[in-house]
Amino acid sequence: MAEIRIENLRHSYMANPRGEDDYALKRLSLTWQDGGAYALLGPSGCGKTTLLNLISGLLTPTEGTISFNGRDVSRASPEERNIAQVFQFPVIYDTMTVYDNLAFPLRNRGVPEPDIKSRVGEIAEMLELTKTLSKRASGLTADGKQKISLGRGLVRSDVNVIMFDEPLTVIDPHLKWQLRSKLKELHLKTKRTMIYVTHDQTEALTFADQVVVMNLGEVVQSGTPVELFEKPQLTFVGHFIGSPGMNVLPCEVRGGQALYGGQAVATGNAPAASGKGRVELGVRPEFVSVAASGIPADVVRVSDAGRYRIVEARSHGHTIKLLLKEGDRVPEGKTFLAFDPSHTQVYEDGWMAGSRR
Repeated sequence: MAEIRIENLRHSYMANPRGEDDYALKRLSLTWQDGGAYALLGPSGCGKTTLLNLISGLLTPTEGTISFNGRDVSRASPEERNIAQVFQFPVIYDTMTVYDNLAFPLRNRGVPEPDIKSRVGEIAEMLELTKTLSKRASGLTADGKQKISLGRGLVRSDVNVIMFDEPLTVIDPHLKWQLRSKLKELHLKTKRTMIYVTHDQTEALTFADQVVVMNLGEVVQSGTPVELFEKPQLTFVGHFIGSPGMNVLPCEVRGGQALYGGQAVATGNAPAASGKGRVELGVRPEFVSVAASGIPADVVRVSDAGRYRIVEARSHGHTIKLLLKEGDRVPEGKTFLAFDPSHTQVYEDGWMAGSRR
């Protein structure tokens, strides 16, 4: 296992990058602790896989350094870095049995056969592959093959880090939850450093202790799932994380007070706002409630989401969404809304006021 330290890293796929736009990965620095579970989260093309491949050694960085436990591995091969990587699509040997597929990484390193048998049996049991060990891999379903791929990444006990590049893409939706839970369970058991790349917020937030949110080649926020949900530093993070995403409403700031539609709204950070640029109010639907007085609104749509209802209301020409628990009274027509002050923030040009780097 390893502590991973990334310092002033930048990468371009061009031979001679000239401007910032020539870099697929903008300058960033991160430190991931030994034994942690981390996720790289963001939309397609944001730089997640580029960063993962730089850490694994499949790419050499244009600038900056990558260190494992204090040793610079920026130009070391994947083998020298002693990593395991699970890709988006299963990488297995169809002509081999499930057992031989799982044993291959160990045999390739000269591990004694009794130790291989023990280790393969342990991993197979964790991934519920025990009954298929004697079968050829070619006869398995897509999710069965991806389980083998996951097992090949987990079977070695000596790796510095295990990296997963969208490993559940080909998995049936019903089985995704099971495998996601299994990976979390495996991390708790093995305490190995794991990095998980995904564009799916549910996968990231349920797997990782720390989530790194990326956009346009940059790390825009890094934190625990709770921090990202309750205190998104950017409106982008508020939109990207959450279902539905954060309400973002135009506002004004006067004398340290936020105003929406000319009405004062209590927030956690209005005094820190300069009032310049694009000023907006951000509040998640979970922290909006129906009230006897407050912000006037008209209910225009109610959607049933099972355990709760999503209510859409219009106020001063803008849509505000809120969640109501099953059994709560659903307002009709004109109503009033209240925002939880401790979870309502002012944003300036997309950044939470007072936090812009």
